[in-house]
Order: sequence, then structure tokens, then C-alpha cells
Amino acid sequence: MAQNQGQQAAELQIRWETEARWEGITRPYSAEEVVRLRGSVVIEQTLARRGAERLWRQLHQPEAVRSFGALTGAQAVQMVKGGLQAIYLSGWQVAGDANLSGQTYPDQSLYPSNSVPAVVRRLNNALARADQVEWSENGEAQRDWFVPIVADAEAGFGGPLHGFELMRSMIEAGAAGVHFEDQLAAEKKCGHLGGKVLIPTSQFIRTLVAARLAADVLDVPSVIIARTDADSANLLTSDADPRDHEFITGDRTVEGYYRVNAGLDAAIARGKAYAPYADLLWCETSTPDLDEARRFAEAVHADFPGKMLAYNCSPSFNWSKRLDAHTIAKFQTELNAMGYKFQFITLAGWHLINLHTFELAQAYARDHMPAYVALQDREFALEPAGYTATKHQREVGAGYFDKVLMTVTGGEASTGALEGSTEQAQFA
Repeated sequence: MAQNQGQQAAELQIRWETEARWEGITRPYSAEEVVRLRGSVVIEQTLARRGAERLWRQLHQPEAVRSFGALTGAQAVQMVKGGLQAIYLSGWQVAGDANLSGQTYPDQSLYPSNSVPAVVRRLNNALARADQVEWSENGEAQRDWFVPIVADAEAGFGGPLHGFELMRSMIEAGAAGVHFEDQLAAEKKCGHLGGKVLIPTSQFIRTLVAARLAADVLDVPSVIIARTDADSANLLTSDADPRDHEFITGDRTVEGYYRVNAGLDAAIARGKAYAPYADLLWCETSTPDLDEARRFAEAVHADFPGKMLAYNCSPSFNWSKRLDAHTIAKFQTELNAMGYKFQFITLAGWHLINLHTFELAQAYARDHMPAYVALQDREFALEPAGYTATKHQREVGAGYFDKVLMTVTGGEASTGALEGSTEQAQFA
């Protein structure tokens, strides 16, 4: 017999109180309220749950979880083949070249809010196809294709209700972790643009609570990351929260926003306020600065020992100009020692596509066919290391769907695609 609401709530309350996963997490709502919002049937979110549990385990390993931003399914597949243990999904990249408007946008709250969940689903679909191809060819899984996807929810695209719905959509698409930032959604900017407007500390906490509530309602232990832009944002919508008063300078803008002193002190204050409601904290910085990262970590850990942190190793930084090669080489190791357990290069996928496409276009225009053959030879050279996309028909599942066809026809079909193909004849 199915459990009634009271039984479900009692069981959930025990899990929150006894499981190490929830140590240090504050929920300003009851287990009874969560169960009441679930409905009588709780749909199992397999990919989101599996990814969240795996990500949580990875974050507790000695090595930090390192990733970079993917914006296509093929990129996600190659990232797993290349050995990465997680995939990051940047809102900037979705704005730039992967949104449901089909437009090229700057990262300024211009794309539809369901765009990132759509890309999460696309990446998981590509990983599922790769898993099916490998499983059908080898009779066993040779790797775990379904690495955790950590996705960008921006500033939530609205109030707490939109945050709740966006988080629900992320989970249904299979995201393992999601990050929100404390900017005003209507004015939201890339962390490395000007004109950023913060919302009051208490208002952003409501966004984090909405995200946690959505995860609890869907019964998934999603990893929630709270990002603050207070290090560089110098505008605030309201003086409603006393915690923000020490940073308000008093002048008002023509839009009515309060001017505030941006800087690390403001970011630390907000990080501490968000800590009880998030699994990781992210301080968006303007430069790659280990001393600044250490100061943030030590200040947070003074009040919240062991609180995990995230760090954006952004392509917006001119790394070689700001840091010497030795510092760059040790940068992530030192971050890990400070507690920055999730480290990511937000826009690497976008830069990869642009750089490699430009290089081939330039070479092909100049050298013609030898330019492409040089690329193909590089693909052959990488095959001993596990690269398989040289055989592009197989990579997208031609052999898998031949098996589907033969299953349907009892092995009698004469229209299989891979058998007799150019790829099979020339790339065996």
C-alpha cells in the first residue's frame, strides 16, 4: 500500500536529519509542505538523481572536479571520451549560440528561460546515444557516459516562482547541479560586463530556497550553487535588507537603484548569508587572483568550516598577461587546497568552435584539400588514445539503427546503412 502524506513526510524528515548529504543545509519549510506539493505520483528523475549523487561523491574526492562549457551534444560526447568527469553548461554560451530563439545574443537576459534546460536535455540525449552505440557493439558499458551536468540558471529569470519552475525544468532535463546568481533578473549581465544590479540578500535567499524546494518536491538531491556578483556589481535594487546597509553609499541612480561599494567584503558577507541554503558558493571575480580566492575561502570557512566552493576560470581573463606560467600551472591545485572543489572554464566550448573553425577555414582557403587532410590525419593519430569520431557515421549511430532495423525485420532487411558504406570500406 502506498504511503500516505504523513508517512512520507516523517520518512523525509528523518532523511534530512540523519543523512550526511544534508548536514549544514537550512530549509525554511517543513517535510509536510514538500510532500503536500508532490502530488500522489512522484516521477523518478533517473538522470538528475544519478548525476547529483555522482557529482556529490566526486566533490568529496581529493581532486577537484574540473570541467568546461559544452554547447553541443558532440562536444559533450568528446568531453567524456577525453576523460572529463563532469560537463558545465554556460548560460553565456546558450545566449551566444544555443538558445531557442535561434539568435546570437550577449549574456543579458535575452534568451528564453527554457533554453538551458533544452540544451541539458540535448547533451544527455547525445550521451545516451553514445552509450547505446557502445553497449550494442561491445555487449557491455566501457565507461559511465552519464557524467553530471552542472547548468546555469542565471538570475532565475524572475521571482521565486520562476526560480522554482526553472529548477524543476533543469531536473526533468537531467541536470545534476544548478547555479543561480544574485543579480536582478531584468538587468542580468555576464559576470564580466558592467551595469550589474544586485537584489537584496534576503531576496536571493528566497531564490535559493525556491530551487531547493523544487528539488525536494521532485525528490532529487540536486547540487545547488549560489553565486554572488557583489565583488564587482555596484548597484542594488533596494535597501530592504539591513545586511546590505553597510555597503550602500546613499546616492540613487536615475532608475532608482542604490549605489553600493562593490568588492570582496561585500561578496564575503553575501557568501556567508547564502551558505546555509546552498551546497557550494561561487564568488564571481574580475581577475584570476589566488590571494583574493584565499581571502574569500578563509572568511567563509571561519563561519562555515568545510563549505565547498566553486571557481570560474574564465576565458574573460587574459591569463598569460596577468599570471606567469608557473602560477597558471599550480592555479587549480592551490584552489583545490582552499576548498574550491568545482572548477570550470565557462566558455571553452564556444572558443573551441570558433578557433578551430577559423583555423580550418583559413587553411582551406589557402591550401585547399591538403588542409582538410591534415585535420583528418590528426584524427587518425588520436585513435589509439580513444578518439572515434573519425568514423562519423558510426559515431552518430548508423550501426545502432542498423541493429534496430534487423531486429524489426528478423535480420532480413537489405537496406542496412553501415554495411557497404564508404566509411566501412575506407575507415576499417
